[in-house]
Amino acid sequence: MDEGTAGISRRGFLGVAVAGSLAGSLAGPLAAESLAADVADGAGSGLRDRMRSEHAWAEFLGAQDLHWARMPRTWYEGPFLGNGFLATSVYREPGANALRFTVDHSQVQDHRPNFGNEWGVARLPVGRLLLTPVGTITGVDLRLDLWQAELRGTVTTDRGTLEIRAIVHSVRSLLRLTVRPSLGEKDFTLAFHPAEAISPRTIREEPPKNFTRNPPPELRTAGDLKIVVQPMVAGGQTATAYREAKGRNETTLLLSVAHTHPDATAEQFARTTVRRAALTGESELLREHRNWWHDCYRRSFLSIPDGLLQSFYWIQLYKLASASRASGPVMATTGPWLEPTPWPSVWWNLNAQLQYWPVHGSGHPELDPIPRTLSTHRQTLVDGLRPEYRHDSAGLRRSTDAQFDDAGFVGVPGQFSPDPEVGDLPWLLHNVWLTYRHSMDERLLREVLYPLLRKAMNYYLHFLAPGADGKLHLPPTYSPEYGSAPDCNYDLALIRWSCATLLESVRLLRIHDPLAARWREVLDKLVDYPVDGNGFMIGAGAPFAKSHRHYSHLLMVYPLYLVNAEQPEHRDLIDRSLKHWISFEGALRGYSFTGAASISSQFGRGEDALKYLRELVARFLQPNTMYYEAGPVIETPLSGMQSLHDMLCQSWGGIIRIFPAVPGEWAEVTLHDFRTEGAFLVSAVRRNGKTDFVRIRSLAGEPCRVRTGIPGRLAVRDNHGRPHRYKQGADNTIEIELRRGEEVIVHAAGARPDLTIAPVKTTKPAPPWGLPPLPPGGDMVTVDLEPFYTNDGITNEFYLGDGDFDGTGRTYPSGALPQNGSLTDDGVPFRFTNGHEGTRNNIIAAGQTVELPEGNYRRLHVLGASDNGNTDSTVTLHYTDGTATPVKFALTDWLASAAFGESEALRTNQIHTRTGPAPLRAAVFHQVLAADSTRRLRAITLSANAKPRSHVFAVTLEKVTNPA
Repeated sequence: MDEGTAGISRRGFLGVAVAGSLAGSLAGPLAAESLAADVADGAGSGLRDRMRSEHAWAEFLGAQDLHWARMPRTWYEGPFLGNGFLATSVYREPGANALRFTVDHSQVQDHRPNFGNEWGVARLPVGRLLLTPVGTITGVDLRLDLWQAELRGTVTTDRGTLEIRAIVHSVRSLLRLTVRPSLGEKDFTLAFHPAEAISPRTIREEPPKNFTRNPPPELRTAGDLKIVVQPMVAGGQTATAYREAKGRNETTLLLSVAHTHPDATAEQFARTTVRRAALTGESELLREHRNWWHDCYRRSFLSIPDGLLQSFYWIQLYKLASASRASGPVMATTGPWLEPTPWPSVWWNLNAQLQYWPVHGSGHPELDPIPRTLSTHRQTLVDGLRPEYRHDSAGLRRSTDAQFDDAGFVGVPGQFSPDPEVGDLPWLLHNVWLTYRHSMDERLLREVLYPLLRKAMNYYLHFLAPGADGKLHLPPTYSPEYGSAPDCNYDLALIRWSCATLLESVRLLRIHDPLAARWREVLDKLVDYPVDGNGFMIGAGAPFAKSHRHYSHLLMVYPLYLVNAEQPEHRDLIDRSLKHWISFEGALRGYSFTGAASISSQFGRGEDALKYLRELVARFLQPNTMYYEAGPVIETPLSGMQSLHDMLCQSWGGIIRIFPAVPGEWAEVTLHDFRTEGAFLVSAVRRNGKTDFVRIRSLAGEPCRVRTGIPGRLAVRDNHGRPHRYKQGADNTIEIELRRGEEVIVHAAGARPDLTIAPVKTTKPAPPWGLPPLPPGGDMVTVDLEPFYTNDGITNEFYLGDGDFDGTGRTYPSGALPQNGSLTDDGVPFRFTNGHEGTRNNIIAAGQTVELPEGNYRRLHVLGASDNGNTDSTVTLHYTDGTATPVKFALTDWLASAAFGESEALRTNQIHTRTGPAPLRAAVFHQVLAADSTRRLRAITLSANAKPRSHVFAVTLEKVTNPA
């Protein structure tokens, strides 16, 4: 088997092959067409594309690279590499003097669906590779090179240095790591440690009592290969093979992982991959790897003057291409990387949809496995329903493995179900509709979308019934993560979209379908969306009345656009709904703000969209652009990439909209070969706050309607400079006839636009993503308290049994606290930990001593609160001269107002209890303690209190710049 498919089981590989021409139609032609367009562009278009050379791309993407001047400590701080199958993330091994390279694989899972997706078909960890130096690690200087998809840099110890380079090969299931030690580090070690093959949901709870754990892995050698084979209770196996080759100055490790089920042949694939890589020269391996990545990046181009968001955009494309392939599994919640999480599978009620929206505009169908997965596993969608509905219907359970397998059944409207959502399959099929619209590949419409959407709609037809008002009504169904209601807006929107799309499909396919009359009847008679004075409700009798991260009740607005801002009669309703939804703090999450940004873009409100994206960055994104809630989740940053698309180009409703929501401060923007619905490639440049020109190239010969944003009379010319006929409508929409392969350039009449495609000047610079060095010699020194934390006082809304702040199970709500690792109060910066489930985040004062960075300090700034009443205690300050001084340390109860002169650094409008949220306001206070600046402080001791207790979340030391 070729290395490119070495991670696919034989059955999975044959399944892809059996799909035949369909599988080809879903990936091959689209990808090839895009590449052909790239080659053709510039040959006759008149565009001066300054991004055609490898040097230009290397220079541009080099400015977007991530840098680490400090050791990353977690998955959401460190570098990450992947190829859609094999993946690694890099950070310090907890509690050890070593650098961890996680070894993860997206196909490695259990195969016991009767135990459900959380245990029975959960993704499983593979292991970790540890780089252990001789000396103590004192620093790092790492860079993730986006253009080459390579991690390189230096690990410094008190004995020397280790220069490292790592790739996860783009087309082979291969991790290649090279280490070049200095003389003092020549005896470093590399060692692979297999993980127990059990669901990472163990972070939350123990496995079911009758769940048999997988057996321990088997370790053996075969010549210079080391092999770890993990047998599975359900059959099949996971195998890791690796080879370490030591040269005179450099050590190279090659590692491969494969997973097969039900066949136990993974070992053969992993061994073959490593053997072949060892026989292939380094230059050839790197050439293969880099060629794939270079082709990937060059399919489209986007440049904006906001340095932080521009880097964010390109890191998301790198992340998406590292995490997914059309031939691989649909991304689970964490992508191909796997960390402790209560969600070790694929979620279909929002996550999967958001993850793949960016592939369309950026022109990357080669990264999208959703159409192929739906085609290959359609019978599983039928089997996911109760038997009485399988004869004509299909449905998708809320969370499953990447092949839709799980225990239980899709919910039945009007009945209780542990998998309550009904609309997840039509929403996933909306992604396929977008793939069709951006490619106009009729085979996709005929063979995947139409037959599956027909079955999904049939399921709804079993339950729609006329009410006393003559309208068709739906029994109670579930609005994702909010609750149940009759006439649920989530489902009503998907029913309307499904019926309209099916009618359009039979028209395009020239099919006579006997159900067409029924679909028209549904559109005519379906009950209106329930609304109240605040906008769209959850459903009939169920107002939107609490903080909620999902915008599932707004699907008709976005992404379906059934109710949209270009309908004057609906603008106020949408506006009220958006403002009401986003006004509820407490459970809003990162993708709440990406959704708000995209809805704002529909109104043309670029400033609002930018505000929401900046709030996403400031409140939720981690140093490496990753994101977490109860555990690591990947969809939110990727949906931020789509929000940028929505600001720069929209193409819903048969109209291409150029720069529809660009904020005023973005006076210059470049967009090149952006793919739109109707299968057009659009290039556009904005200069001095105005659209300079638009280039449109047709890939399918579809009708072209476009709003360029260029005022006044227009000139439309073909690629030879000749006038091209067009019609101009009253709403500034122009209609242009374009045959397949034809293109035109549109600009203001009488103007001579500069047709250069190039990066724009950065007007809002930003430091690179990653971890910057700590500020040298500043007034404030933030203290890393994570090694000293003893308590988890924060919970998320998904699992209230995680933490216990006050001894009764009550906690702060995670969603109301900073999530990006930092907090500033009264100008004082603090490190603030608000991690995923199981993360400790504060110290309960119990007589422990906390070591500090030695120095002359005038004040200690403490973030803390007490439980069960106020505390009036002491902290003992230890100085390097051997003296110790107790100082008063008083903290107010977390549910009270400041009693000791503290400031409120944080204040929430609710707390969590074991049974749910409670409307009590909680605070974290900023207390200030005086120190003797003439002596060097080295540690503090926190006095113990039985009850009430003092909790310390963070400490920052205020320096004396010129000590006496």
